[in-house]
Parts: sequence; C-alpha cells; structure tokens
Amino acid sequence: MEDTKKIIFSGIKPSGDLTLGNYLGAIKNWVKLQDQYDCYFCVADLHAITVRQDPKDLRRRTLEILSIYISSGIDPEKNTLFIQSHVPAHSEASWLLTCSSYMGELGRMTQFKDKSQKYGESIGAGLFNYPILMSSDILLYNADLVPVGIDQKQHLELARDIGERFNNLYSPTFTIPDAYIPTSAAKIMDLQDPTKKMSKSEDNPNGYILIMDPVEVIRKKISRTVTDSIGIVNYSDDQPGVKNLINILSSIKGISPKDIVKNYEGLGYSELKKDVAEAIITELSPIQTKINELLSNKTYLEDIYKKGAEKANYVANKTLRKMQKKIGLIPR
Repeated sequence: MEDTKKIIFSGIKPSGDLTLGNYLGAIKNWVKLQDQYDCYFCVADLHAITVRQDPKDLRRRTLEILSIYISSGIDPEKNTLFIQSHVPAHSEASWLLTCSSYMGELGRMTQFKDKSQKYGESIGAGLFNYPILMSSDILLYNADLVPVGIDQKQHLELARDIGERFNNLYSPTFTIPDAYIPTSAAKIMDLQDPTKKMSKSEDNPNGYILIMDPVEVIRKKISRTVTDSIGIVNYSDDQPGVKNLINILSSIKGISPKDIVKNYEGLGYSELKKDVAEAIITELSPIQTKINELLSNKTYLEDIYKKGAEKANYVANKTLRKMQKKIGLIPR
C-alpha cells in the first residue's frame, strides 16, 4: 500500500552547473529509490541564494536541474518534483524553527566555520542560518530518511536535534529523520586533486566533469587526470587518482573495484583512462540529449513543477499548520 512507504526528501541547489560527482553520488542513486519510497526531490533555489546569484543563471540552472532529474530516470509520476521557493511553507517553517535554535549550535557547523574563515565579518547571515532552512525542508514532509553525503551529515544531525527539541517543547509533531547513505554511492573526487571532493566551485575546470560537458571535453579532462608514478592499476589509498578513476568506472558499470583491478592486470593507466572516458560518455550522452529536449519544452517542465508544488504544498502546509497551532499562533 502507498501509505506504508517510507518518505525520502532530498534536493540539489542550482548554484552552479552539476558535475559527474552530483550525478554518480546522488541522482543515480535516487533513481533506485523511487519504487521503494515516497520521494520528494526539490530544486533548492532558496539555498542557492545564500551566496549572490546572477538572476538569469539561477532561473536557467533551476530548470536545468529539474531536466537533469527527469532525464536521469527520476519519474515525475512516481516522485514529487518541485522548486523549493514554490512552497512558501519552507520559509515560514524556517522562521518558526529559527526561534527554537541556538547560535552556539549553528556556529559549530563545520561548513559555516570554514566559510567564516574565508569571508570574516562580511559572511552572510544566510550562510549562518541555512541549516535551519534545511531542517524545515526535511521536517515539513516528516521524512523518514534523507540521502546525504558525509559533508551534510552534521546538518542532518542538527535537523534531528531541532525536530526533537520542538517535539519535546510542544508535543510530538515531526518524524525524526535518519541518514540514508547508499552502500553503492562512491564519493567522486577532484580529477586534479584526488584528496578533495569533485566540486563545481573549484577554480581548475580540469578537476571536474560537468553533466553537460561535450564528448571531446570529457575525453580531454580524463586524459589529464592526475595519477602517480607507480604505473599499476590498484585500488588503494596510496593511489588516490587511480582509485578515483576505478570508483567512477565502478559506479557507472556496477562492477566491483576488485573486479576492475583484475581486468587491468598487466595494463597501464592510459587504457584505464580511455575506458573511463568512454563509460562516462556512454552514460551521459543520452541524458544530455534528453535534457536539451526538455529545456526546449518549457510548457512540459512548467506542468511538472506546478503539479509537484501542488502536492508538496498540501503536505507541507498540513505540518506548518500544526506547528503554528502548537506555538500559539492564531490560524489564518
């Protein structure tokens, strides 16, 4: 029965073009969840504006991410796909939860600490407060599970703390979510510095592959991947560049790293790089074609995000009304 399915919530912010790391680390795994869970996947545009965005780029990327979700195999009939800012309850609930949150716990967030070292006193208040918005995203849908990477785990812990605090203050209101960390999701690292996660915010464009990169660009970036002087294909922390290439191949092909190493016995890095590039191209080319088709059909995309927002609004507003009533606000 539909009602017995556990609820999953996740989203990606349109603050930059999405990378192969976003696709293999998150989206490809979401596709596997859609039959087993009741999934809410948003484009987190409110999170993107914690750092100033060019308005036309923000609009373009928002629709592009929605197109990437659908083109990767996330079925809009099975999942609730929506744009975060189209559900005002996210912003309203965020303020209510802000009033139950502490400066100390927000100041301890690693990402805030890292960014405040970079920006100093001029750091935006949005960067300080956004973990509360993330908490409201999750708690409004009574999500049982949230797919998160290691870097967001601390924010999920905060969402759990805020949810429990509210439940204790006002009576049970929220489901307290657990992290969903898929066993098959490899962390994809930077191609030029394999000690860092692949990220669209890095300065060197050779360090990441974008989902929309053309074929010749993908081949060139993989051929320039940093490896080592050992010359043997091994899955080892001592060879982080090679390990990263194996993880990419493993994630795309569904073959274990151990079996990949066996396949390259007696072969060098150039063969591995060539095969990784071809695997990426084979995986991304049909997705790119579908994305471009969808982006030229704005009416279809509008239909998807409006229907998604309608369902998300219904669910989120029910939770929001409970919160308002328990706090003592007069219902409107």
